[in-house]
Amino acid sequence: MSDLKINNITNRSGDGGPVIAGVSTVSTSAFMVIPSGDTAIRGAGSGRGVILNQSTPGLSKQNDFITIATTGNSKDFGNQKVARYSKGGFASSTRGFDAGGSTPSFETDIEYVTISSQGGGNDFGDLSLARSYPAGASNATRGIIAAGSVAPAPGSQTNSIEFVTMASTGDASEFGDLTLKRTYMSGAGCQSTTRGIFAGGHPMNTNLIDFVLFSTKGTATKFGDLTLARSGISAGSNATRGIFAGGSDGAQSPSAGVNTIDFITMATEGNATDFGDATITSFRWMGAGMYSATRGVHCGGYPAINVIQFITVATEGNAQDFGDLRQSVSNSANSSDSHGGLGE
Repeated sequence: MSDLKINNITNRSGDGGPVIAGVSTVSTSAFMVIPSGDTAIRGAGSGRGVILNQSTPGLSKQNDFITIATTGNSKDFGNQKVARYSKGGFASSTRGFDAGGSTPSFETDIEYVTISSQGGGNDFGDLSLARSYPAGASNATRGIIAAGSVAPAPGSQTNSIEFVTMASTGDASEFGDLTLKRTYMSGAGCQSTTRGIFAGGHPMNTNLIDFVLFSTKGTATKFGDLTLARSGISAGSNATRGIFAGGSDGAQSPSAGVNTIDFITMATEGNATDFGDATITSFRWMGAGMYSATRGVHCGGYPAINVIQFITVATEGNAQDFGDLRQSVSNSANSSDSHGGLGE
């Protein structure tokens, strides 16, 4: 990694502080080193969130997008190559990915889009294990797919984790295992620059939160517990906070859902804390989230709905209306090029 260098800085006589041409006084505490490459302006990107390949409730190749900073309805982005539902989603600062899912047979496909440019999906590679309902997470370089169903639900679950290097097309490689085999986790992953964090899941609607270090392949470690055990969570994060919204607690049918929103501070293991509530139970089972440095946007859910809501990540409170999707959806794989795994 190379650094950006500023050459027109000289020492000011007297205290030896730096001076930039045309500027009388500069505080040394104002300087930072900006790395080059994909993370040069961390968390910048286009500011878009992309809703990939939805269930409407029938299969659809349709992708939508929103601008996270601006409330309003979603717009047409393009189509994926293969119509799948219940996939895992993740993103780099340029690319949005979906992996696995059902057609309804369980699939290994990994596709990607370039988030800043509307258009169709592109083939990236394949998972080593066909799975549906996996969770996804990513930092600036690695994308991770974890858990899911490996036989028709509610059949066999897996704790297997795979990863890809997002800048280079190719098949996924083995990473390690979660601490518990589980499924119904599409949308249930969030991330800091160093950690991928996964919450909830089925069977028996667990309250477990565990994490991996992106840089180190191996078995996950327990992080803490949710305030309410549930599956089908819609998650997201900025650089410091991870948010877990909605899902089904098993006390009612998945279509009833819950409006609970929890949060964690991702750098510090511990139990989740109450954040607020959705305005309706539209953060229901199998919704999905898209995040910037300041705002979290959640949409869809089972049974299919077109509701989009948002929260301000730094401020606990209830969700607010954002707009509407072009059609009612569930089981989508959402991604953004300004999420917490890229930093802000």
